[in-house]
Amino acid sequence: MPLRGVPTTMSYHKDLPQFPESYWTASQHEKGKFPKLESDEAADVVVVGGGISGITTAYLLSQEGLRVVLLEAGEILNGTTAHTTAKITAQHDLIFDELIRTEGKEKASLYYGAAKDAMDFIRGTIGKHEIDCGYTEQDAYVYTHHADYVVKVENEAKAYQELGIPGAYLDKIPLNLPLFGAVRMDAQAQFHPLNYLLKLVREFLKAGGKIYEQTTAVDVEHVDTPKVMTSDGHRVGCKYVVSCTHFPFYDGQGFYFARMHADRSYVLGLQVEDEYPGGMYLSAEDPKRSVRYAPLEDGNKLIILGGQSHKTGQGICTINHYDELRKFAENQFKIKEISYRWSAQDLVTGDKIPFIGRITASHPDVFVATGFRKWGMTNGTAAALIIRDLIMEKDNPYAKLFTPSRSLSWKTVGKLISDNADVAKHLISGKLEYVKKRPEQLEKDEGSVVQIQGRRAGGYRDKDGQLFLVDTTCTHMGCEVEWNNGERTWDCPCHGSRFSITGEVVEGPAEKPLVRL
Repeated sequence: MPLRGVPTTMSYHKDLPQFPESYWTASQHEKGKFPKLESDEAADVVVVGGGISGITTAYLLSQEGLRVVLLEAGEILNGTTAHTTAKITAQHDLIFDELIRTEGKEKASLYYGAAKDAMDFIRGTIGKHEIDCGYTEQDAYVYTHHADYVVKVENEAKAYQELGIPGAYLDKIPLNLPLFGAVRMDAQAQFHPLNYLLKLVREFLKAGGKIYEQTTAVDVEHVDTPKVMTSDGHRVGCKYVVSCTHFPFYDGQGFYFARMHADRSYVLGLQVEDEYPGGMYLSAEDPKRSVRYAPLEDGNKLIILGGQSHKTGQGICTINHYDELRKFAENQFKIKEISYRWSAQDLVTGDKIPFIGRITASHPDVFVATGFRKWGMTNGTAAALIIRDLIMEKDNPYAKLFTPSRSLSWKTVGKLISDNADVAKHLISGKLEYVKKRPEQLEKDEGSVVQIQGRRAGGYRDKDGQLFLVDTTCTHMGCEVEWNNGERTWDCPCHGSRFSITGEVVEGPAEKPLVRL
């Protein structure tokens, strides 16, 4: 398979592909296209969102004999699931020592159990359907090269022992990284997420499921039974609704936008001269460095290097995050080619445990799966298994742990207050920002906040010189969006909504586009 994404000339940063493209998207099996919903529809269950949690939920419920309709605002398998590092692991950073201290041993054990069951389900499903998706078992490592983090890594290894998680504390790891210590979790895995999910899509369709793309769900109407309303005015009547979007497309007065924040991170796909020893790696300290490999068709390995996490719409010029990853790669590997670059966005809850279950107590027929904290391969699969059991009225040992209506510790409440104070700060600062730049000053392939007749606006001039102007006021809650030059999008620093150069919604919670000027 030829590698794509590298232009013949680099217009902006040395050795970086000019345009972002995920390796998973570039190398996926043929997925086909699905129609847009053009009329009212009916089903037992409507699943909204075409990523790993939505597709797995739809697949599971269709296997139970339910009529399921899946709605996707864009194209399925084109969101966060297509831009992950695709580690199938319960090693979600240094999480277990923290959970034992903040939530107790029982809840920490349940968190591990949910991830372990999700891994077992993925492995079993791959075997059952003989899915060609590059699945390989790998040990996973969290390492530190800072003396200050050694105690944290040691405590995580002790948490593994306390919870019975197979693993060990190490002072050496297979990958030649600067190291003070590491903790290993045995027998984790990696795969090609899109090729895995495409088989689930085919099985879902075979069971009578329906998929509608380019169909944006905007609300749920409750009259006896729920009806999902689309932006085009169509309705899908059903018994149950499952929201597997980032911020739920329907909030149900759960105030999810105030209970999570959006983080972005960045990935490079590298071809290197070095022999890769296997394993999946993550640094304990910031800035994060995540390393794994993906097998290429020619027998070589593509190194997938991720990191540089930050709140969406905040921080340094986004292309510089790719540059920092490139510098790390140059120190670590002999690079032959940087073949791909892409970024991903995910949501983080106050206690780092996803929201999975009924959206609110007053809406027991609407379910939500969100807040995966960049560990969506296992958390997204666990969400599908839990929601399947809730709808089928089966007992699930993990449902209580993940329920969105769970009580929060004072520490978690304090974190939410801090996050929302940060939102208020950016809301105010965006309104008070003094802008000097004029649209006519924009160079080709440059975007920036500009001033038009005394008002703040967003401008981008493409490589052909065409100028695109939008109002920078986010249509969600009125914060001012900022230019993301790495992805050529307008990103909201308050709740993570993202918009294209023409103002169209790329990621929610915003539902309406920016106003074109």
